[in-house]
Amino acid sequence: MFAVLAFGFAIGMQHALEADHVAAVSSLITEKRGMKQMARHGAIWGLGHTLILMLVGGTAVVLGISLEPFSSGLELAVGVMLILLGTHVLYRLSRERVHFHSHRHGGEAPHFHAHSHKGESRPHAQSEHEHAHPDRSWVRPLVVGVMHGLAGTAAVVVLTAAAQTTPAMGLLYIAVFGAGSLIGMVALTSLIAVPMTLTANALTWLNRTLQACIGIVTIGVGGVILGRTAFLF
Repeated sequence: MFAVLAFGFAIGMQHALEADHVAAVSSLITEKRGMKQMARHGAIWGLGHTLILMLVGGTAVVLGISLEPFSSGLELAVGVMLILLGTHVLYRLSRERVHFHSHRHGGEAPHFHAHSHKGESRPHAQSEHEHAHPDRSWVRPLVVGVMHGLAGTAAVVVLTAAAQTTPAMGLLYIAVFGAGSLIGMVALTSLIAVPMTLTANALTWLNRTLQACIGIVTIGVGGVILGRTAFLF
């Protein structure tokens, strides 16, 4: 049992490194600054991925249902989602007057982040930098994680889990797989955050170039998935 669970954990970590996952999470963190915020997005992706696997995959294991008939349609949805994510990155870069600056709110410590003056007619020096920071940024990585959890891999994980000796063992396998993918994505996101953070602090032009590359690659991966899935249909 330990060997099976350890294998599931390792496969979960490797699963986080798949091209569509890397592309999606990379595009999600382009608006964030700092390793902590970026790693948090990776963790939220992993949480959504794991929760939906436990819910849908666990139900399929207990009831003996196959998810294979739905896998192609879900993969198609993931391809569309990636194209939209990559397009959003490029749209934001082209339409917003983005720059990076340090400021503080009240007695808080100074913090560094991206800021846009889109639509303002005043010179930058006269623009007001007092603004709130509503935190709804967790929604998109959670939704993207859920979509990835429902896609083709879910069917494979459920098949492996269903092959275990008991439904309880199958559920445990899914949970361990999900934990591995969560940890793997946090580690990957932290690694991606290093060049993103360094370039944001010192080389704004290079940071924007990296964001543009991420957007283009994300669109490309989404297009490949669409083409592959359409061929299967």
